[in-house]
Amino acid sequence: MTRSRLRRIPFGPLLLLVAVAIFLAACQGLAPGGSPGASTVPTPSPTPHPPLTPATPGSDPVSTIAWLFTPIFQVMFIVLVAFYDLFTAIGMPAAIGLAIVMLTLIVRSVVIPLVRKQLVSQRRMQLLQPEIKEIQKRYKGDSVKARVAQQELFKERGINPLSGCFPLLLQMPLLFIMYSVISNGLTNVDPTAMLTVFGHQVVPLTCVNLNPVTGVPDAALGACINTIIPLPGGHTLNVGAPSTIFAIAGFGISILAIISALLQLVQSRMMLPLSDPGNDDPNTKIQRQTMLFLPLISIVYGGFLPAGLFFYWITATIFGIVQQYLIVGWGGMFPIFGWTPAFAVGHTPRFPVQMPPPPEPGKRAAILTDADKKTTATKTIRPKERGRQGRRGRRR
Repeated sequence: MTRSRLRRIPFGPLLLLVAVAIFLAACQGLAPGGSPGASTVPTPSPTPHPPLTPATPGSDPVSTIAWLFTPIFQVMFIVLVAFYDLFTAIGMPAAIGLAIVMLTLIVRSVVIPLVRKQLVSQRRMQLLQPEIKEIQKRYKGDSVKARVAQQELFKERGINPLSGCFPLLLQMPLLFIMYSVISNGLTNVDPTAMLTVFGHQVVPLTCVNLNPVTGVPDAALGACINTIIPLPGGHTLNVGAPSTIFAIAGFGISILAIISALLQLVQSRMMLPLSDPGNDDPNTKIQRQTMLFLPLISIVYGGFLPAGLFFYWITATIFGIVQQYLIVGWGGMFPIFGWTPAFAVGHTPRFPVQMPPPPEPGKRAAILTDADKKTTATKTIRPKERGRQGRRGRRR
């Protein structure tokens, strides 16, 4: 496999499993507190999940990472429990599920400026593709000159190619923290310490696992927060554990994971430029191919990630689809199997991305206005007509 092909392989999604595992290990560094007092009925058992308390920095990197992310974890957990208490108080049957949705909407609202910056940068890069292709044709055979010309073009239009990546990297820790909030916070026996700020409990929480004799959370009665959502037909869904309906080749298949994958497919297609089979460059074709592969990774995750994380993922993806619709429109969503609905033909987004106009011809970089000036092609590439004949002449 060539080096150029290696660069195009989407290693990021493949490494997400490793990243989740590392972050989970960091979050497991949350220091355990004291164990609950003894009781008689029911008989308490040794708790596999000690009370959840803020992490403290240590000499190892895992505990240090846990300590750094604890404030964000604590804020998100407090917001989640606040909505859970509210929905429980008004008698909502799926209180924890609605609480996860509300927390997701708040998180996504906070990062709206970052996502908009990412979408605008990606869209402007798409709008610049005709000029980039012209530069590549003009300096064909001189990759150094072509790269310099592209950099000058980005500078003139005020575009930073990396600005579309940084917001995405900043959002990844939020996904990992949400995973820890659901897998550690919701399944904990006594998370009261995480609701305490400067010695005061900011959100009241009545645990459902209180021992009737001692009045303290008991591990024998399960987690403090009710993570069970009733479903039609007498079924239930535990948001703190994986939810699978069947297994294929040893991997559990989750309905929530399938829904998440389909929504990610829609979001990915909307971000692609309009399909033009005759003029699509190789990079665009590779993006269209990998777009079909990436949602399959989410389906694999469904076998071992908690169902509550897919509540977050689905809500965040729907939020992202709406945001993309307002900024970039339908993008490359259509046609599907050669069909384009009428509402997508000629659609203009509500907040379209504007490309900064080029400067006046006299202020443009020389490398963009004259292909012959300051070119290094004649200095770095030997003309064909001076090849072998010139060497023969020197031998004579």
